[in-house]
Amino acid sequence: MTDVLTHVIAGYIVGTLLAMRYEWMKPAHVTLVMIGALSPDFVKIQLLVPDGFVASVLGVPFSWSALHTAGGAVLVLCLGTLALAPDERKRALVLFAIGASSHHVLDVLLLTPTGYSYAVFWPLTEYRLPSGGLYLSTDRWPAVVAGLSAALVWAIARRYDDETPVSD
Repeated sequence: MTDVLTHVIAGYIVGTLLAMRYEWMKPAHVTLVMIGALSPDFVKIQLLVPDGFVASVLGVPFSWSALHTAGGAVLVLCLGTLALAPDERKRALVLFAIGASSHHVLDVLLLTPTGYSYAVFWPLTEYRLPSGGLYLSTDRWPAVVAGLSAALVWAIARRYDDETPVSD
């Protein structure tokens, strides 16, 4: 679970840094980035509803793995924005996409046995980027580094908010 935690914390860091840059961003917007960072891991639904079960119910070959690609992220993010008010959808879609992009960037850095990452850009291409080889998804140190970074960003953001003059 350190992998999931790391993605959520990375979304918090990115969202908080964006909130420091853009005045319109509120805590709810940071949450959208965090949800976007978690969205490619919706593929873990296969732990509850296995591919084989869905394939047997539908009568066609089926796999959840497409959710962990750029194409799957676009689909999930577009469906997720439908739950929001129409005037917030564009902004939310961008924030979701920023979070999902951070997830894919971190996953490309994983150490893999083949030396190549997964097909991130599917369905556009099956090309597999070379793996960054920095860490395993089971390693705990990325979560620790992310947590410490988040604490630092949180402290900086609080100080930044205290120093920012309130306009009437």
